[in-house]
This record gives sequence, structure tokens and C-alpha cells, in this order.
Amino acid sequence: MNFPGLSDTSSPSPSTPQCSAKGCRADAVWVLAWNNPKVHTPERRKTWLACEEHREHLSKFLGMRGFLKDVVRLTDWESSAADR
Repeated sequence: MNFPGLSDTSSPSPSTPQCSAKGCRADAVWVLAWNNPKVHTPERRKTWLACEEHREHLSKFLGMRGFLKDVVRLTDWESSAADR
């Protein structure tokens, strides 16, 4: 997974996935699947995680650039990954 905005990579990984918004350490609830068509093949999906507070902001950021492909609850994303 891609976690943008996390500047301190020397600390241990959190036990639960955290929001990708810069400075936020809240537990993630949402997965924002995206790709940059100038860089990625159409089927490739990068992911950002979002808490309830930052879901809309991060979605708008990706959506304005035409990158946002899907927004899914983290529990649903994990369930679908386990089925693969």
C-alpha cells in the first residue's frame, strides 16, 4: 500500500492501518483506489487509506486529477483481497 504524507518512517508500523492524510494518525476506515493514467496501466490500482474525517478531502484531491477509481470500506477491501 502507498501511505502518502507519512514523514517519519523510522517508527514501527502501527498495529492497525492508519489514514494517509498528512499528519493524521487515526485508524483507516476507507480505501481510495486510484491510478495515474500517465504512469500506470489501466488495471493498476494504487491505494490511499482514509479515516472518516479525511475521506472526502482525499477523494476530492484524487478526483480533481481524474485519478480516483473507487472508494471502498477497508473491511470490504480486505475481504475481497482474501478471496483472491
